[in-house]
Amino acid sequence: MKLFIPENYTSALDLKQTEKAIKLVKDFFEQELSSELGLRRVTAPLFVLKGTGINDDLNGTERPVSFPIKDMNEATAEVVHSLAKWKRMMLADYNIEQGYGLYTDMNAIRPDEEMDNIHSLYVDQWDWERVMSKEQRNLDFLKQIVSSIFSALKRTEYKVFESYPQISPILPEEITFIQAEDLLKQYPNLSTKERETEAARKYGAIFVIGIGGKLANGEKHDGRAPDYDDWSTPNADGYRGLNGDIVVWNPILQEAFEISSMGIRVDKDALLYQLKEAGAENRKELYFHQRLLNDTLPLSIGGGIGQSRLCMFFLRKAHIGEIQASIWPEKMVEECRKNGINLM
Repeated sequence: MKLFIPENYTSALDLKQTEKAIKLVKDFFEQELSSELGLRRVTAPLFVLKGTGINDDLNGTERPVSFPIKDMNEATAEVVHSLAKWKRMMLADYNIEQGYGLYTDMNAIRPDEEMDNIHSLYVDQWDWERVMSKEQRNLDFLKQIVSSIFSALKRTEYKVFESYPQISPILPEEITFIQAEDLLKQYPNLSTKERETEAARKYGAIFVIGIGGKLANGEKHDGRAPDYDDWSTPNADGYRGLNGDIVVWNPILQEAFEISSMGIRVDKDALLYQLKEAGAENRKELYFHQRLLNDTLPLSIGGGIGQSRLCMFFLRKAHIGEIQASIWPEKMVEECRKNGINLM
């Protein structure tokens, strides 16, 4: 069991206050994100058909929850891992113009998650996607969008402080951009998570650029599926990758805390290259990939922002189970209860 117990932990909010605060954070941030990026809300599926290429493959090893559909000749449906590719199709189907996009509440079940303070079987996030131009497929535009999201985060943090003065703002004025390759150079003897923790501790909030491709040491900073984020196109810093993670310093857990994975999405060239690199060229015949290769999908940028993660950070909670109702190992529940961490 992986569980971190903060020393002398006491929740800043009781259960009733926590429930009210969760709604405050979700409602306020959702509106701020929509305004910052020009996004409209749409309804999203909980499951998609297997074999279409629409479901997110994450690192390629996680098993989706699946079930047969009686009225469709026992065709198999899969509970989504995320909506990374589905959103891009909706940009086309809704005929959304350049500079605008959509967002949705994404709910998923990930049965292979290793449960700990920040990982649960249940995943809830804001999935968003925005139409962009060919000229915007560059690092400067990626940084611009990240900075806009960070502005929404800053305003949300202050909104929480207004309502609950015992929770002081801690985010820095600006987010710091760091290439995954540069993190490796700075901390060559540390693991990926340890590198992020050192950088997050130093800067307060970072955006790690270039996640999915191999670094100079032959390893990946972290896994990414080959068919949505662009982790192979050269960028202005002399490395590869037009994607990344928003990571903040979590003073309760005393470590780096990822709240968003996002990036400029693959164009045709990047898709073909990354499928080859991943040994997944057979996916070219799937529905989603055919739509991209046949120019029926717009160029886009998008990502996911964890709802429970965000609430956990802003409300200074030690465990994601203080934010969402889920299933936990009995030993974890007992250990948390003994240390003042009350799981829902």
